[in-house]
Amino acid sequence: MIKIIKSPISKADLKEIAKGGFGDFVKAVVDVEQEIMAVGAALHADAEVLLMDEEGSKRENTWGVNLYVEKSGDDFIQFDSMVNIKPVLGNRSRDVGDPKIREKIKRIVGKLIQ
Repeated sequence: MIKIIKSPISKADLKEIAKGGFGDFVKAVVDVEQEIMAVGAALHADAEVLLMDEEGSKRENTWGVNLYVEKSGDDFIQFDSMVNIKPVLGNRSRDVGDPKIREKIKRIVGKLIQ
């Protein structure tokens, strides 16, 4: 089940979401404009669509990551998703190439997962 996160949740809550899916990580899509995210999807694309449909997110502002619930620091977030392939924005890989966007994603995730 996909959850839209607008206010902080605990890492324990995130671990519970992970148990319902992949176990050690959750797929998440972060809207860097609204500073919200959707977690718990089987596919990043499903979380992205939910954010667009329910929160009015725009594709250019949504970035997919994996959150590894048992890890911390730089190992907690993996920037790898098909939704990150955005040639129009200059991002031609599954990674998030722009360091400013990466830092914004880290800040938003850090604010929403405590």
